[in-house]
Amino acid sequence: MGDTKLRGKEQVRTAFLDALLAQRGGLIGWVPVCLGIGIGTYFSLSHEPNQATMAGVWLVAIILLLISRWVHPALAPFVVGCSLILAGAAIAEWRTAHVAEPVLGFRYYGPIEGRVVNIDRSASDAPRLTLDNVVLARMSPARTPARVRVSVHGDQVIHSFQPGETLILTGHLSPPAGPAEPGGFDFQRHAWFLGLGAVGYTRTPVLRLTPPRDPTLAMRVFATRTKLSSYVQGAIPGESGAFAAAIMTGDRSAMRQETLANLRAANLAHLLAISGLHMGLLTGFIFALVRYGLALSATISLRYQTKKIAAVCALVVGAFYLALSGGNVATERAFIMVAVMLVAVLLDRRALTLRAVAMAAIIVLLWQPEALTGPGFQMSFAATTALVVVFGALRRFDMSRWPKWLRAVFSVVLSSFVAGLATAPFAAAHFNQVAHFGLIANLLSVPLMGVLVMPAAVLAICLAPLGLSGIGFAFMSFGLRWILWVAETVSSWDGAVGHIVAPGPWVLPLLAMGSLWGVLWRGRARFAGAILVICAAVSWSQATRPQLLIADSGALIGVLGAQGRALSKATGDSFVARIWLENDGAVTEQEIASGRPGYHRDGRAVRVQIGDWTVFQVSGKTALAALDGCDGADVIISNQKDDADRPCAVFDIDRLRRTGALALDTNEHGDLVVTTAQDVAGDRPWNAGPEMTGGHMVLTQENKKGRQSDP
Repeated sequence: MGDTKLRGKEQVRTAFLDALLAQRGGLIGWVPVCLGIGIGTYFSLSHEPNQATMAGVWLVAIILLLISRWVHPALAPFVVGCSLILAGAAIAEWRTAHVAEPVLGFRYYGPIEGRVVNIDRSASDAPRLTLDNVVLARMSPARTPARVRVSVHGDQVIHSFQPGETLILTGHLSPPAGPAEPGGFDFQRHAWFLGLGAVGYTRTPVLRLTPPRDPTLAMRVFATRTKLSSYVQGAIPGESGAFAAAIMTGDRSAMRQETLANLRAANLAHLLAISGLHMGLLTGFIFALVRYGLALSATISLRYQTKKIAAVCALVVGAFYLALSGGNVATERAFIMVAVMLVAVLLDRRALTLRAVAMAAIIVLLWQPEALTGPGFQMSFAATTALVVVFGALRRFDMSRWPKWLRAVFSVVLSSFVAGLATAPFAAAHFNQVAHFGLIANLLSVPLMGVLVMPAAVLAICLAPLGLSGIGFAFMSFGLRWILWVAETVSSWDGAVGHIVAPGPWVLPLLAMGSLWGVLWRGRARFAGAILVICAAVSWSQATRPQLLIADSGALIGVLGAQGRALSKATGDSFVARIWLENDGAVTEQEIASGRPGYHRDGRAVRVQIGDWTVFQVSGKTALAALDGCDGADVIISNQKDDADRPCAVFDIDRLRRTGALALDTNEHGDLVVTTAQDVAGDRPWNAGPEMTGGHMVLTQENKKGRQSDP
């Protein structure tokens, strides 16, 4: 009996080791996965690790790497993986410290001086200036933010400003805002890695102080991009010209919000961003043009490796496109992926493989680990990985008997379907919407982008020195007008856009890990990845939303009712209101949401009931001064400073600035649980300003009864 058990254990052990040994040859794909786990763990921490802790992390990672040389060959990858997880966390911490710049710790109003480093447009359609070399009144350079971003309101035309010019204006600046709700998108962290120490606006004229001086290479590239954008918009009028400028230079400042909304609703917004599609189309067109052009000469084609020459030319053009586009994260990621594939061609390797995708992901995560948490990284690599896997599987099928036109149509349809299916969960999680007719819109638009728009753009640039760029722009304009028409038409169809509730924090990690396990693991155990995907889907389907949300301004609250979330006012805090409604998966106009039942209104005061608890929101100094005690409420919310001693929980404007937005729920005991945005975000460098403090509060039924019996 004992021998049988021993033999059984030995068989299990042998099978386990054999399964691990079978993974050799595909281990490169697990490197970015392990790095990503470490990076994700670092960003999910509630407190920033100290230097001693990080030194220990580096030490353990190195020790594990050394140990891997002496363990069983089947277990060595597991030990290396643990080392990579620790290294990923350490790299993310180093990056966080490396990009550290001063963050404004208070609300500032006064003169602002700075050099123009970017011009774009805000979500509210206001033109924006990003300035560096910032000078603020009565503030030492050590405390002054390295960069600020200012929205310019009024009728000013800011496109006349040149990159590198020093401007002066009078405006309002504030620290980057925290999440609109606890657990929401953390703009503070996003701004930290952009180097933005303050954001604000101005309603006064923006004046030139000095012309560009000693422009750096980056400034020269920016100036070239600005001139090219203006040239393109002059050659192609209207929204088509703005679209053309966006895909050629990355300058979206001329595009209207209505156009952007149509593109998103038709799932065509990816055509606007300079990402994998544009970089792939451009470099692919250059590669084909050079290779087949050289093939026309028998002497050249026989004496030289034209394929490698074409790869080098495509790589150079891709690098120029990267620089010209402003070098944002999405474009950098796309260039790295294309560069890896072209280098594979130079090394006589297959270009489009999971190994190439893994190498690109490794480079991006090492260069910019914060990209892991963004939708661009997740959607780009999800689509690329899915396409490589599906088209790799299709190599086993013989389609040589199919007509060429049918194979081309099948490839376009399949690639659009696969890419859309792979990115849909991530798009829904980040943007809370699903484009139901996105496949139709992409089938009508993507082929034209590849065969007409991008080649026409290259033709226009090549003919520009001869003064004949209008020929290329004419073809380009036709293609872009068609795409804009498709976006407008598809987005207007009934049911074009569906909205979905925001998922919990574990949904996307489970979904990604399950999908990657199914793709990377070799053997029958790969189907275990489906379990994680199902868990993610079940968790998402059971996602709940807070009963009451309170903005960090103290001027807006939203209670969840049978008709959806009811907002306390029809205007004001519109950005926060839109985020709440989107995360609820029930987008509507703020004015409509404010008309829903759920409140008792009395002038500028609003009373709402959450279980047995009463929340009273007061706007304005007069209404707050007229408040007698707590007026029967358990929680007071105010957009003003309140120095009164009240026998209830008070969140005035000063306290809300320290805690951030609030979410109120009742638990199974009937207690009121108050969760703050700062409590969820934790004490991290990007939100650990002098005014910020967290705090998780539970108001129990016993406290409530005691307060009610207190004379």
